[in-house]
Amino acid sequence: MKFPKKIKTFCPYCKKHTLQEVELVKKKPRGTMKHGQRIFKRKMLGYGSFPREKPEGREKPTRKVDVRYKCTVCGKKNVRGSGWRAKKFELVKV
Repeated sequence: MKFPKKIKTFCPYCKKHTLQEVELVKKKPRGTMKHGQRIFKRKMLGYGSFPREKPEGREKPTRKVDVRYKCTVCGKKNVRGSGWRAKKFELVKV
């Protein structure tokens, strides 16, 4: 998927449509050692299919794209939604 590097869209800080720079951010694993995750890992140790099936082969074929918009007027960054799925994602100059 080709996406423009600069796009005119709504800035929630300026409260108007401004030109914004688009940047791609690497996703960080969230909540890897939270309490619930520790319990889940302990349950999954050494057992076949209960309480959940094996985690191998469950992942989706595509990753979610994390896109951030930086306002050229106020310089603040914002994120809209949780992204979308795309196999290939590149920023192109329009």
